[in-house]
Amino acid sequence: VLRMEEKQTDVNIASYLLLDCFQGLFDEAVVISNDGDLATPIGMVRDIFHKSVGIVNPQRRGRVSRALMKVSTYNIKAINKKLLANCQFSPTLTDARGTFKKPSTW
Repeated sequence: VLRMEEKQTDVNIASYLLLDCFQGLFDEAVVISNDGDLATPIGMVRDIFHKSVGIVNPQRRGRVSRALMKVSTYNIKAINKKLLANCQFSPTLTDARGTFKKPSTW
């Protein structure tokens, strides 16, 4: 059975990208998507608010949407697993409440 279902993910990403931009919560954003429907809000953030917006295609192989390439400030072709691993917090952290550990499933 083929069941088409709209999950509104693109609407949510666009809404929060614009909301965060309006509130001045970022200087630069990275959107992990290949959905061309996001071209308009990304273009607004770039052209009206003069903020950088990068695009990461979540698919390991495949082309980035042409619509997204036109409006994004830069495109990242793939997520580097080693770089991503190096950007993680250490397994054990301490704050004002005490020491805690990252779940092993992460």
